[in-house]
Amino acid sequence: MSKIFLCSICNINSGTCNEDCKFCSQSVKYKADIQRYIQKPMESILQEARQMESLGALGFCLVTAHKGLDDKTLEFVCSIARTLSREVPRLRLIACNGTATLEQLLELKSAGIRAYNHNLETSQNFYPSVCTTHPWSERYETCENVNASGLTLISGGIFGMGETSDDRLSMLYSLKELNPTSVPLNFYHHNSALPLNPNPLTVNESLELIRLSRTILTQADRIMVAGGREVTFGARQEEIFAAGANSIVLGNYLTTTGREAHTDLEMVRKLGFDIALTPEDTTTNLN
Repeated sequence: MSKIFLCSICNINSGTCNEDCKFCSQSVKYKADIQRYIQKPMESILQEARQMESLGALGFCLVTAHKGLDDKTLEFVCSIARTLSREVPRLRLIACNGTATLEQLLELKSAGIRAYNHNLETSQNFYPSVCTTHPWSERYETCENVNASGLTLISGGIFGMGETSDDRLSMLYSLKELNPTSVPLNFYHHNSALPLNPNPLTVNESLELIRLSRTILTQADRIMVAGGREVTFGARQEEIFAAGANSIVLGNYLTTTGREAHTDLEMVRKLGFDIALTPEDTTTNLN
């Protein structure tokens, strides 16, 4: 492994979700103290995109806080994608808009979206313990739709929500069936407004989960350490790469602040890695 894929997240619609996912501060049910807005202005999105591109990010993910795509949201995301494709053509545009039909995904693709992120979150067995307003099967089906559309599938999950070791294995083997190109590994970042207990995982346990993911998901080009990286790994963040990660989120997350971008870039360079300039830079020589 010699090149690290940098991805950035743009929360284009925040805190408006009516689902009851216990791990998500964007649910209106839990009244977490976060920013809430219907549509981020195009000018702000474009500014973020240009800034992230200048820092070396290749992926730029457009995230909305709804259960899934409706006509209004689809139109909004497509409009943004067309503008960014024209103004910042180097960026690889990713959409993360919840459950989606094949037809909706094809429309996103025609607007310039290159990949779709929809996480399984956890095992099918444990999922009802963290969400009751929609089934795990809808998530799996959306991932199948992504594969059918020809978009690149990005799918992963969250560790540290109270799931068992068997649940973690089950999720990873479900992901293996779906064959995602990129697998975001999130580590639950506790918010006092949410009903889950704080993440019990130690740094060593979390590193071992990255190793396990790399061992099982041998076909994935990228193992990305995403949400919760700063809180979970602290001063030992550089160890995630030796454990098998070759991608990180640069900048802020949806409702939490990430590490200062230049600090992450310095870490990557200090370890002797280059920044990926194309997705193909991370398809070989992973270990």
